[in-house]
Amino acid sequence: MSDSSLLNGKKILIVDDEPDVLEVLEEFLSMCELVKASTYEEAKELLESQDFDMAILDIMGVDGYGLLDIARQKKITAVMLTAHALTPDNVVRSIKEGAASYIPKDEITNIADFLIEIFKAQEEGKSTWEPWQERLPSSYFERKWGAAWQDTDKEFWEKFRVSLRSRQSQSKKND
Repeated sequence: MSDSSLLNGKKILIVDDEPDVLEVLEEFLSMCELVKASTYEEAKELLESQDFDMAILDIMGVDGYGLLDIARQKKITAVMLTAHALTPDNVVRSIKEGAASYIPKDEITNIADFLIEIFKAQEEGKSTWEPWQERLPSSYFERKWGAAWQDTDKEFWEKFRVSLRSRQSQSKKND
């Protein structure tokens, strides 16, 4: 099975208040069955009435965290997508509130690769944040926020790293 085949036919809800972002996502995820929403209300109704393999949620403009809560309750994998809310606090909040990943909009051209890695990690019982850390190394965030960007929440990031190492080690034992 080729990596890109993991996305074939996946039903994905894409939510953003910017029509051009929805168009770009349609272009990059043409192998998927996409359902679009441009408001919180629209997305909430869709999440509550349909099943999805994944939801891609903008943070700003559509109350992405409110939608994340609904997706999590329905056991729908949710990915946060943002430009304006690209902050260390939102990365932490996304992790704590159960998002599978956090993708900056300036990485949107790689969206299919991010999603493939998330689905693969789920199939293998690994953390979906593991490929995120590999794809977006700390140098990406250091360029955005400075070298000490994780210092404001050191305890969280240490627990996060320990958790990832523990899952990696458990995954290797199961292989």
